[in-house]
Amino acid sequence: MDRQDERDRRIADLEKRLSRLGQASLRISESLDVDTVLQEVVDSARALTGSRYGAITVRREAGRISDLIVSGVSSEERLGLMQMPEAPAFFEYLSGLTEPLRISDIDGHMTDAGMPSFRPPLPATALLVAPIRHQGVGVGTVYLAHDQEEREYTREDQETLVMFASQAAMVITNARRHRAEQQARADLETLMYTSPVGVILFDAQSGTPISFNREARRIVDRLREPNQTPEELLHLISYRRGDGRQLSVAEFPLTRSLTTGETVRGEEIVLQAPDGRQVSTIINATPIHSDDGDVQSVVVTMQDLSSLEQFEQMRADFLAMVSHELRAPLSSIKGSAATLLQSGVALDPAAVSQFHRIIEQQADHMQDLITDLLDIARIEAGTLAVSPQPVGVEELVEDARSTFLTSRAGRDLQVELPPNLPPVMADRRRIVQVLLNLLSNAARHSPDDSTVRISAAPSGVEVDISVTDLGEGIEASRLPQRFSKFSHSSGEPGREAAASGLGLAICKGIVEAHGGRIQAESDGPGRGARFSFSLPATETAAVPQPNAVSESPAVREQGHSGRTRILAVDDDPQTLLHVRDSLTRAGYEPIMTGDPDAVGQLVAEHRPHLVLLDLMLPEVDGIELMELVPELRDVPVIFISAYGGDRRVARALENGADDYIVKPFSPTEVGARIRTVLRRWTMSVSSEPARPFTLAGLTVNYTQRRASVDGQEMKLTELEFRMLVELSMHAGRARSHAELLRSVWGPGHSGRAGAVRTVVKQLRRKLGDNADNPTYIVNEPRYGYRMPNPEQTDVAT
Repeated sequence: MDRQDERDRRIADLEKRLSRLGQASLRISESLDVDTVLQEVVDSARALTGSRYGAITVRREAGRISDLIVSGVSSEERLGLMQMPEAPAFFEYLSGLTEPLRISDIDGHMTDAGMPSFRPPLPATALLVAPIRHQGVGVGTVYLAHDQEEREYTREDQETLVMFASQAAMVITNARRHRAEQQARADLETLMYTSPVGVILFDAQSGTPISFNREARRIVDRLREPNQTPEELLHLISYRRGDGRQLSVAEFPLTRSLTTGETVRGEEIVLQAPDGRQVSTIINATPIHSDDGDVQSVVVTMQDLSSLEQFEQMRADFLAMVSHELRAPLSSIKGSAATLLQSGVALDPAAVSQFHRIIEQQADHMQDLITDLLDIARIEAGTLAVSPQPVGVEELVEDARSTFLTSRAGRDLQVELPPNLPPVMADRRRIVQVLLNLLSNAARHSPDDSTVRISAAPSGVEVDISVTDLGEGIEASRLPQRFSKFSHSSGEPGREAAASGLGLAICKGIVEAHGGRIQAESDGPGRGARFSFSLPATETAAVPQPNAVSESPAVREQGHSGRTRILAVDDDPQTLLHVRDSLTRAGYEPIMTGDPDAVGQLVAEHRPHLVLLDLMLPEVDGIELMELVPELRDVPVIFISAYGGDRRVARALENGADDYIVKPFSPTEVGARIRTVLRRWTMSVSSEPARPFTLAGLTVNYTQRRASVDGQEMKLTELEFRMLVELSMHAGRARSHAELLRSVWGPGHSGRAGAVRTVVKQLRRKLGDNADNPTYIVNEPRYGYRMPNPEQTDVAT
């Protein structure tokens, strides 16, 4: 009877164990989220064996073990465990076991195994370890422990854990597969959504579109009415081939794929709306078949040819202009040579010499034109080579002055350079070329007896160089076009078009390749013009190079590479691809996204050194994004804009942007702009004094980049902090609006005094300062602002 009772008890215990094991297996199978599954596995393993502590590690695809997922362990206990020097070796040893391990003395077992002594910061005594394996491959390891010396694990506990581990292996593997499939699906959807080619998926049964990507919707939106659906538009548009022949519905590529299962490739089709609007496209159509061979759906890709057609027109115009400019000197050469060869009478030796001079001069002119054309081609391809070296501004100006006066003897040229100008980083030959082009342009558009002036002045981490004339001036509407190819001046539509157009376009390309900015200013017709450009000064802190970035330990722990990381945010897939290629070519590590909502997370995860931000994003513009994402306040931002003179650019600079790039841009300009902004940021940190600034309860800690009033830390934007630094570093001295614009916003800023007033107003509000009776920021009427010297007590306005 006793034997029968014992057997019944053992059967009941086994049934109970199996029931609990089944319930645990069901519980861990309820979710396909990997993190949830792992937590359920360790919780269930701990419950099945009555353990005080539980933990699990899983093998990643690269073979390394994952973070420790715990159960019954507080966050402080887990942190103390992971900070033990012996912890990595301990878990690496246990995770390498292929058989279960059941011990009652953890430290003794480790000593016997020749491992370092292990005494965890929690009262763990007995230990039970089981490998999690699926089809002979290690998936992970589960660890269980008691906290009382009298408790030990039994053989039944070990058997239960081994059986549970086999179930857990399948569940974890399935969850991983699900995650991989979801990731692959998400990657595919992202690829399709951000593709620069339009993609539409059609249902084969109904012929209606199932989904559009962004580019396809953009193409469709160009044709449909505001309240018209894409489905309605498909029944109204007409189709014709590139040669003008009208297509019937049966001949349309989509119809052929839907009805016959034909794969259509590379057909040029013009889509035309009833009101005459049209889009030229290249269309491909690919049917997707079911297992039975029937057509289930059709994938249609379409590429908008509008930009290509525009490019072709620009190319044709450019070639026509080049032909015109080359034909003029060629005609002079041919005419002079024909006169010399075909004249029936003997020519005067003086006339012969004159014809020879014409031939030589026009040949030199043609050579200059060809050289300019090659430079333009290199600039637009982003392959213009510049080799910046430290050089004095005086040397550059003197080289240009002497060369200019050689060909224009007697011209009044004044040079105004302040003493102690810092050297600049410049390719000497190229910058002299810029100065010569600007001087020639000034001489061409001003009277011969007028003065042309060259001046220079330091501006933050850069030096501004200007060429000013007293000539015919420029209309305000024509200023933005002065640096485009073949921008003709009024009054001289053809005579020196190449020199004025190509020359200034080349100047712009060379300056931007150095990371500078060039601009034209004029008070109007008849009032002269001023062309100025900036070059980076050399007496600044070193700029982080693409492969030589100093990382903090926190960043290294996150697994970031040592290259300079650049986050690019743009909803245009083609721009993103161009930016990615430009950054990669320059040696930077690109981080790309077209989703404005992901910016904050990406900045927090990747710690980019700089952000390239599209000024016009869907639903939210770049300026609003800077206000909505606080992470952007602590990183330099360069805006990408379609228009250099856009008011939004001025607003962006007023709201804290560091620079802007105008589309289309070259890889050379992108790299140079990034280097210049990083140099400016590095300079703003390295040039600040180590000692904090204090004034009437205000403390500005330059090294920690913090400010407080009466011990209360201020929450400042990057722009507000820069303004506070600039005023406090020059305490006791008035700073003009122009000086504050250059120092706080940088020389690329094109705003006015209103931008300074706006930031000062915001800063005063946060300081609790009264403009009528100021303590910290004092008005200097019609000039700027100053901050009182802490050693002086008066703050009189």
